[in-house]
Amino acid sequence: MTQTEIAAPFAEIADADWPTFGWSDDIRPALARALEAGHPAALATLYKVEGSAPRGPGSQMLFTAQDTDAARIAASGYFSGDCIEGDVASHAAAVLADGQPRRLHYGTGSPWIDIRLRCGGALFILVERIAPDCPAAKALLDHARARTSCRWISDGTTRQVETGRGPLLDLEDADAVRLARRFDPPRRLIVSGGDPGALAAAQLAALSQFETILVRPDGPASPPPFPVSQYRREDPARALEQLGLDRWTAYLGATHEDHHDLGGCLAALRGQAGYVAMIGARSRAPARLAALEAAGANPDELARLRLSPGITGLGKSPWEVATGIIAEIMQALNPAGERA
Repeated sequence: MTQTEIAAPFAEIADADWPTFGWSDDIRPALARALEAGHPAALATLYKVEGSAPRGPGSQMLFTAQDTDAARIAASGYFSGDCIEGDVASHAAAVLADGQPRRLHYGTGSPWIDIRLRCGGALFILVERIAPDCPAAKALLDHARARTSCRWISDGTTRQVETGRGPLLDLEDADAVRLARRFDPPRRLIVSGGDPGALAAAQLAALSQFETILVRPDGPASPPPFPVSQYRREDPARALEQLGLDRWTAYLGATHEDHHDLGGCLAALRGQAGYVAMIGARSRAPARLAALEAAGANPDELARLRLSPGITGLGKSPWEVATGIIAEIMQALNPAGERA
């Protein structure tokens, strides 16, 4: 690859009019698309930060070749908000071309004095090539589909995936940069209902990169007016039973029909969902709690239920209410405050 070809990704990404690639927070969807197409990918992991930085250790970007042309690549994710992404892309193109990992250093002490970090400090990044037939990449995606946690362990040349948890990012060998990056199941929101508030919550969740499932009992046969992961028309409790639940799943009951929402809440509480809420007036809370208790909910489960959810004071329009609820869900699904 010539120097001109290596510089091409820098121009395309650094000078992007609308850098929407930075909206992505999880590299796995882009990785799945690349592997399905038979294309290699370059995975960049921020493994150390000194001083101030927009993203923390463990944040990642993925670069994929366009039609096997490593001189033109697409990006997913971001590190600095436009300071270094283009240059990382140029190194990623070289990694795609020759397969050799790169350790990059930006900011204080960097060899590239012409690349400035507006926030100060220093960023250290490992860029590695992932082949289309990489067993570790396949295992990573299998864990995501099975909704189980795993750790991606790599020194840039050899990589493996182990089942289990641990810190979000662990440098097992700081000198050689052998890192272990934890991947949890994708964040998921199940919304039951079809009024403007329920639809606003579902659309905001989808825009926020949640796996979003809209459940509308006996709803219209036509699909929702915006993309969601799934649209289901059965009773919420039945849908939750079929979908399965875990601590990375949130459930929001918003049909305003107690026989639907209460059943969904009880199923979500018993399934150990990370967030369970039901929209409704505060005056209805005592009757709803009594109904759940009569259905067998125990005190611990009832204590986890959020009635009249969301951040107060934002307003009462569907978008304002939905914004407060999505923010509350993000907090609940990030209990250790680890998101990079």
